[in-house]
Amino acid sequence: MEDGTFDSPGITVDTVAARGRSADGHEAARAGASDDVPTPEGRHGCPPAKWESDVEVWQWDAREDCEVRQILDRIADKWSLLAIALLDRRVMRFTELKREIDGISQRMLSRTLRQLERDGIVERTVYPTVPPRVDYALTEMGRSLHATTKALVVWTEAHQERIAAARSAYDEREASLQDL
Repeated sequence: MEDGTFDSPGITVDTVAARGRSADGHEAARAGASDDVPTPEGRHGCPPAKWESDVEVWQWDAREDCEVRQILDRIADKWSLLAIALLDRRVMRFTELKREIDGISQRMLSRTLRQLERDGIVERTVYPTVPPRVDYALTEMGRSLHATTKALVVWTEAHQERIAAARSAYDEREASLQDL
């Protein structure tokens, strides 16, 4: 482990060794870091799960006031992931997105795009024409999210056979328990 970080697949957590202490004894970021550094009391409504040695472990629990959990819930749902993947290719209109995303209703697509727009992931441009023309595109932040979701898709594709085998083995074990 490098001084200052704890790496887990896809997660980097700052360690106490990488931080200084403020006058009141709380962990404080070293010079140059933002004010958005977690404290022992938690950040954005997410309480720290526990403290182990010098590693801060943060719990993204199911509480409604945990912003991290709320954001993950919104951007990780199947419709958002599909919209992000499509918009990474090019700017698209609503009807194009609806045609490309199999099984999504007009209401759900509208809701998904509005949530992504609210979170700063998607930019909506309305043109004053008749009929109105509305284009959707990823923002800079949305494009950076796409790289992360693409890595998840690549991982899934690489492991899909092992996942299918694990599911099959699990289902067989469960079925044999039902027979008892």
